[in-house]
Amino acid sequence: MAEADAVVIGSGVNGLVAAAELALAGWSVILVEREPDIGGFIATEERTLPGYLHDTYSSWHPLFVSGPAFARLGEPLRRHGLEYRNTDEWAIASVADDGRVTLAHRDPERTAEGFAHDADRAAYLAALGRLGADMEAIGGLMGGELRSPAALRHAVALLRGGGRQGVERWLRSVATSGRGYLRAEFRGDEVDHLYAPWLLHAGLSPDHASGGFLVTLFAATLHGAGVPVVAGGAGRFLDAFRSLLTTTGVRVETGTRVDRVLVEQGRAVGVAAGGRVFRARRAVLASVTPTALYGTLLPEGSVRRELRDEARRFRYGRAAMQIHVALSEPLGWRDARLNTIPLVHLTDGSGSTGIACAEAEAGLLPRRPTVVVGQQYVLDPGRVPTGAAALWLQLQEVPSTPRGDAAGELDTAQGWTPELARGYADRVLNRIAGHAPDLPGKVLAVDVIAPPDLARRNTNAPGGDPYGGSLELDQSLLWRPLPASGRHATDIDGLWHIGASTHPGAGLGGVSGHMVATTLTRGPRFARLPRLSPGRRVRG
Repeated sequence: MAEADAVVIGSGVNGLVAAAELALAGWSVILVEREPDIGGFIATEERTLPGYLHDTYSSWHPLFVSGPAFARLGEPLRRHGLEYRNTDEWAIASVADDGRVTLAHRDPERTAEGFAHDADRAAYLAALGRLGADMEAIGGLMGGELRSPAALRHAVALLRGGGRQGVERWLRSVATSGRGYLRAEFRGDEVDHLYAPWLLHAGLSPDHASGGFLVTLFAATLHGAGVPVVAGGAGRFLDAFRSLLTTTGVRVETGTRVDRVLVEQGRAVGVAAGGRVFRARRAVLASVTPTALYGTLLPEGSVRRELRDEARRFRYGRAAMQIHVALSEPLGWRDARLNTIPLVHLTDGSGSTGIACAEAEAGLLPRRPTVVVGQQYVLDPGRVPTGAAALWLQLQEVPSTPRGDAAGELDTAQGWTPELARGYADRVLNRIAGHAPDLPGKVLAVDVIAPPDLARRNTNAPGGDPYGGSLELDQSLLWRPLPASGRHATDIDGLWHIGASTHPGAGLGGVSGHMVATTLTRGPRFARLPRLSPGRRVRG
């Protein structure tokens, strides 16, 4: 039996952040991870050929470098080797089937110059300005407990800043889909083309509520933080955390599955894991899904039946896929401007992305998937051999259990077989080749990670959902993780719930881990997200 002030279950970004911040505050910490190594969906591997470093899962860190966890841990992590690569120029692009390209620059005014309509330029900059003016209050709501007095203070600040009309405008944006918001606010299609596919990175579709709010938030984050990647690969992020945890005395137990949370007299006092007991004098932090926490980890009778019933009904979203491609040299895009863009979406905007999401949610493999094309080597050339290139491809519109193929070409009868995954990868590569015809001749190796692979890698991704559960409005904000438990503090004294399944949701920000660590070490004041206006830039 081992004992510490806190036991943290799970070493994804939220578990890492919580463990590090607690340790820096003088707490003794035991971090328990079921996988052989820490990291969750963070890893860098030579997935294809020697010398090609691929970020196996997540890669881009704008939410982390612009968030409160980095504000606290950035300097210690830099001392332990963390370094970022970023751009101050053109950062993202979207490419339509007809070849139309829309680009976004770190400078919002440079971005708006590419819009066809003067009214759209003014509307885009005005939306960013409103968010910048209210970012302190909105950041407080997104980075703090919504069911708390602090949330009321942030709501009052919004009311003072923009009046009732301003508050109602934000509420409408939360209730509105991305497609609806973009159609109402802009005459042209440039903003839709750029940002509708970004809703996939929040686990949503263009037709889900809250997209109207997130579109502007994504745009502001892009202009403020860019598209930072870790120098040498995301694995270096883990190296820095591993070194920091070692120097602060955190005990890391990998390859150790937690079987249950120990509860005595209504208080969490530790965990049983792998035939051992890890006692917690002050707190247990669980970075798990509600399904796991209330369904298997907590003893029967320790929580209300209502919570167990809601956890049983907790919904998971679409699955995802990753495809890694080793290239002999960089792609020859038809539009040469894309040669230097780190992150490109192949999409027509709300139209094609909305259709692909609907097909995936109906259990079909999309006919024309939205493809996220990462060209990290543009920012960090050392990831590939000299003169070579690599593609990081993400598909966020795939079904967990395929029932058919919208194109009528692939056999889904046996589910996600290696043959089906490779067949779908070929469709994706052909879609890219439509914009970069020299792709087939430059491909040296391809590695495909299908939804079952994601589920096996991370127990918090049932069915291959990388976002810890559907982020539709009824499972977000006040109702995340559960309607009866919309806070990180649970009904059990000393037990805290963190991770993507909790507010503010998925994304490599570490916010929930930071929030709980801050509460435990500094009292019930929840830290706010730093003000991020379009004029502020975060560089690596």
